[in-house]
Amino acid sequence: MTGGDARLNLDTMPAVVFTDPQVATVGYTEAQAHRAGIETDSRTLTLDNVPRALVNFDTRGFIKLVAKAGSGRLIGVQAVAPEAGEIIQTAALAMRARMTVQELADQLFPYLTMVEGLKLAAQTFIKDVAQLSCCAG
Repeated sequence: MTGGDARLNLDTMPAVVFTDPQVATVGYTEAQAHRAGIETDSRTLTLDNVPRALVNFDTRGFIKLVAKAGSGRLIGVQAVAPEAGEIIQTAALAMRARMTVQELADQLFPYLTMVEGLKLAAQTFIKDVAQLSCCAG
């Protein structure tokens, strides 16, 4: 606006629809990535695999991670969950830091939080999280 070199990068701008459950997204969906010529690898974790959702007796929804094939770099996250708006900001930060799904899976998340679902979703790229105990990972 003032003629400077500043640029606005909206690649990691999260969006939330405050329905019940909430719908949130950041980055590419799998379809958008394919249209852009990006080969992807993705996983979807249903909320019945997230301990906080089980404790809340509300397992409606999922968390989907979209990674760039080969590198595993996280390029998109979609979530339908009661707290999707809270989850998506952590996803946006992970994308901004150019994390891979493996790096996200290796992070420490507080147990019994909805955002822990991001870690569990990332772990699905290498293991079956349904086989984990409630506190494993």
